[in-house]
Amino acid sequence: MTDVATSPNPFTLDTDQDVVGLLSRHMAAADLYWASEDMTALAMHAGQSLAEARWTTADRPSPCGLMVFDSGLGMVQVHPRLHAPVTALAWGPGPGETLIVWHLMAGDQFLGGAPVPNPEALPPLLCVREARLPVTSEPVPFDALPAHEDMVPPRSILAALAAAWRLMEQPQLIDRTEHAPHRSDARALRRAGMPDQGVSVVTLRRQYVPQDRDPDAGSDRRTYRNRWIVSGHWRNQAYGPERSLRRQTWVPAYMKGPDGAPLLSTEKVNVWRR
Repeated sequence: MTDVATSPNPFTLDTDQDVVGLLSRHMAAADLYWASEDMTALAMHAGQSLAEARWTTADRPSPCGLMVFDSGLGMVQVHPRLHAPVTALAWGPGPGETLIVWHLMAGDQFLGGAPVPNPEALPPLLCVREARLPVTSEPVPFDALPAHEDMVPPRSILAALAAAWRLMEQPQLIDRTEHAPHRSDARALRRAGMPDQGVSVVTLRRQYVPQDRDPDAGSDRRTYRNRWIVSGHWRNQAYGPERSLRRQTWVPAYMKGPDGAPLLSTEKVNVWRR
């Protein structure tokens, strides 16, 4: 935890008085989420095509949260010559109109598998970095986030978090189930004065129906002789009163063209297997 307060960080403001205390308050108030390996892979993939994101309370699944990503999200730079893996992300409000996203790693990853004399004293998660994001009514391009001369913002990781939030709003893609803690764990939490709420497990549905319609379906003016794959992509979906509002919705990859027609080959094929 000391590294969070003392290491050079382009997102840490000089006016912060107690960074570790702020992280502790966020973690104590956080709703808990677990993203399955398939969900993590989709969030990373979908995040690659996100150019911008909003970070307001309405855009998050909860004001404060902690999401653990099965198989992790990659590496972040914590020093010009040091990188660390990211196992989980936590978020909560920062001073002013900002949102803090904490990059967390598993405690045993910090030691690289070395034996620990007192393993019970090792915390399950360690904070390796934080990102300070502006909370605005309009989306903020990832390329416009603050940079530093020797540290680059972890765009792919922040984009994966934004994509995960958007995907969680699509029940045709995502299943969310609540898992209560075991009785012994719940008792230990209550003794420690901590909430004993359960964990939301976020997984992909085994089958889902694409929301994009073939614009030429049923048209008598155009006939296709082949089939091809339309890649998954984001679309501004209308919603709200008189469908006057817009939000980014993920459209899964789907096959276009008449049934039984030959499948067109391409020079580059991206395959995502469950």
